[in-house]
Amino acid sequence: MPEEHSNLPVRQPLDRAALERVLGRAAELAVNSQESLESLSEAQVVEIGKEVGIPERALRQALAEERTRAVVPAEPGVVAQYFGPSAASASRTVPGTPDSVLAALDRWMTREECLQVKRRFPDRITWEARRDFFSAMKRDFNLGGRGYVLSRASEVGATVVAVDDGRVLVLLDADLKGPRKTTVTGTALTAAAGATGGAGLSMVALIANVEMLLAAAVGGVVALGGMAAAAALGRRHRKRVLRVQLALEQVLDKLEHGDTERASPLLDKLGAMVKVIR
Repeated sequence: MPEEHSNLPVRQPLDRAALERVLGRAAELAVNSQESLESLSEAQVVEIGKEVGIPERALRQALAEERTRAVVPAEPGVVAQYFGPSAASASRTVPGTPDSVLAALDRWMTREECLQVKRRFPDRITWEARRDFFSAMKRDFNLGGRGYVLSRASEVGATVVAVDDGRVLVLLDADLKGPRKTTVTGTALTAAAGATGGAGLSMVALIANVEMLLAAAVGGVVALGGMAAAAALGRRHRKRVLRVQLALEQVLDKLEHGDTERASPLLDKLGAMVKVIR
């Protein structure tokens, strides 16, 4: 049979951008088609990926990232805009199995971050700050030089999902709603105190027959001092979020390099001695 002629351009190999457009459009058509499935199993997704030439290793990592994806809603309003977010998170693929990595995280959080287990699930653990005397002393005097910034969070969580036989995806998250609320309250009280103090001093100055301009200046200085203190408190939470974010990344660094074993045996011994004394 003679080859049919076409007026379409000669077919060329697809580059990366063209491949992404084709796959994206095909997915869109499949979703809108009545014949499409409502859901696919992970095994089916892997098989489909293989058919289009996507390596299984990349597919399984993408699936793990989807399973641990944290949907953080946008925080509208003045509080979020001025004070910063109410959460921090970090994720990374590290060597190990879910059980071994969760165990390593639990050891690190309880021994090195002054935390204790709050809830335990098959693929997730959450921790909260320990309230015992020795943990409070470690935080207050910064024994060990760690800063213990994760213990300032309302809750710290870890979700671990297997990528393949030798790798897992770890998502660490820290809830900072409580600390931010405390900062917002302190900022409002400081600003109100500055404004009230400034107005009060102005009134006293006027009663004492001080010139109105001078009285207003005295009150203005006090009020501005209160506003400056309030602004400093507002910036404090943003710095806290950055420190917590860094601490989460540092924990992932240790997991990645297998460096989560006990780092402060002396502090562990001191803690045991305090428990015996008590």
